[in-house]
Amino acid sequence: GRLTFFPGNQTVNLPSINFMKRHGTVFLNAYTNSPICCPSRAAMWSGLFTHLTESWNNFKGLDPDYVTWMDLMEKHGYRAQKFGKLDYTSGHHSVSNRVEAWTRDVKFLLRQEGRPMVKLTGHRKQFRVMETDWQNTDKAVNWIKEEAVNFTQPFILYLGLNLPHPYPSPYAGENFGSSTFLTSPYWLEKVNYEAIKIPKWSSLSEMHPVDYYSSYTKNCTGEFSKEEVRNIRAFYYAMCAETDAMLGEIISALRDTGLLGKTIIIFTADHGELAMEHRQFYKMSMYEGSSHVPLLVMGPGVREQQQIPNVVSLVDIYPTMLDIARIPVPQNLSGYSLVPLLREEAESEASPGPRPSWVLSEFHGCNVNSSAYMLRTGKWKYITYSDGSSVPPQLFDLTADPDELINVAIKFPVTVHSLDKILRSIVNYPKVSSSVQEYNKQQFISWKQSLGHNYSNVIANLRWHQDWLKDQKKYENAIDEWL
Repeated sequence: GRLTFFPGNQTVNLPSINFMKRHGTVFLNAYTNSPICCPSRAAMWSGLFTHLTESWNNFKGLDPDYVTWMDLMEKHGYRAQKFGKLDYTSGHHSVSNRVEAWTRDVKFLLRQEGRPMVKLTGHRKQFRVMETDWQNTDKAVNWIKEEAVNFTQPFILYLGLNLPHPYPSPYAGENFGSSTFLTSPYWLEKVNYEAIKIPKWSSLSEMHPVDYYSSYTKNCTGEFSKEEVRNIRAFYYAMCAETDAMLGEIISALRDTGLLGKTIIIFTADHGELAMEHRQFYKMSMYEGSSHVPLLVMGPGVREQQQIPNVVSLVDIYPTMLDIARIPVPQNLSGYSLVPLLREEAESEASPGPRPSWVLSEFHGCNVNSSAYMLRTGKWKYITYSDGSSVPPQLFDLTADPDELINVAIKFPVTVHSLDKILRSIVNYPKVSSSVQEYNKQQFISWKQSLGHNYSNVIANLRWHQDWLKDQKKYENAIDEWL
């Protein structure tokens, strides 16, 4: 998200993003409602917070027949088409991912990911690295040029890309995760190495207990040289540049067909990616790198060269789409239409009162050993865990401390109290946390029973096998104790 505005955008040239900024609006504080693929997408397609969709992890999303904003637009006469990654009923996950999510309350620490690494592929002229994404972009471009251009009624096209998500890492063994930052020299040359900041890390002993668990399970607690960290960040930015080029293809197709002036384009993401900030890669974190997403809008009626500081989140997409299409917005949504902000007008009749001054994000999946809740309002980011008392909360002043290095929760107890009060008025989070714990146990028990005598062998050989096999009995006992 922060690559779409100053100073983050000094590190890599993103011409299509810059085009959208010149001719449209960029949201400076847009957040995911859950920093992992499927729960985030469930929120975006339903307009509902994660505790309402009960999309607790990457394989538990919306019912396949759930009515999304796109379904409603189709019902109201829009021609609709989807290409690429959808992931809102169930995301990409392995058995390992599932078991890791269910067992996060178990008292053990096991590495669940390959160590993050970089890999250079191809040559200086090779710009199609993520072939599947390019193929889906081609499909979308062809659809615009061959179909959309001839429609008499309006259309809605969705293109889902996998980039800049890291790539699978086969070297990590069976059920491998995605810890490889991969690009070609063509994209890497677009990165300004001099502008790359090396993030500051707390010592392992000073880390917040949940951050330590995340860093450990993501295999990031070992030694990393400055050069390694700089490379991971550079390759990540190069992957962002490749993504930007795909956006450019869509903009060009609309321009070539004469549709650009009458089409609204929205560019956003389901979550960010940490590129070694806070000694982590991947997402599943409330830190800015993971929870702050890009959100840019351009098209007829959208103000040009506008930067919007209001906090917004992905649940706002549902009412926004309906508002743009002049379809009545259902009353029970968690989000609010962005149209008034985009057009600088009073809230429309349809919207249920004024937009709140906060956004909510929550996380209940793997690599984090506790349900996490984040409330962002004004300069504050408040993060609380589980029942609100067994794990210490975090409070960051994003104005004074944009890198989120100083937890000031103890220093500002009155602020913590008032933010916690707002959070509890939105969601009874201790209750949600305990229902997730219950769900995790039930799912694990069913899975264990389904394996019968194979259980010991299967659980030992999941992604954590390198650690597990050192002391199988100990880890099995820890699970029995938890159950």
